[in-house]
Amino acid sequence: MPLVGLQVTDYGPDARVVSVTGEVDALTAPMLAACLSAQLAVAQIVVVDLDGLKFLASAGLRVLFEANELAIERGRQLRFVCNCPVANLALTTTGLRQHLPFADNVVDALSRF
Repeated sequence: MPLVGLQVTDYGPDARVVSVTGEVDALTAPMLAACLSAQLAVAQIVVVDLDGLKFLASAGLRVLFEANELAIERGRQLRFVCNCPVANLALTTTGLRQHLPFADNVVDALSRF
């Protein structure tokens, strides 16, 4: 059974939602980074749904920060959705919750563009 699940859903030609489930740690963070980079290469709008996370390590936090920087560099729109208590604790404790663009749910994240 994989530690992390990554599902990409198209919302029209320019929008993608990446749903992340399981654990993002040093072992799985490179897979998440590659997925987000690939989506930011082809879509103007990328929403990262973190609601299915069970664990978010510092390596995963770094990937989220770097994906945000990549989106800015490429002129793309990136939004995060996270109602997962474990992930929110890591995001809040590190200050990333205030630094990254969040929405309450995927529908809101897509409609904010």
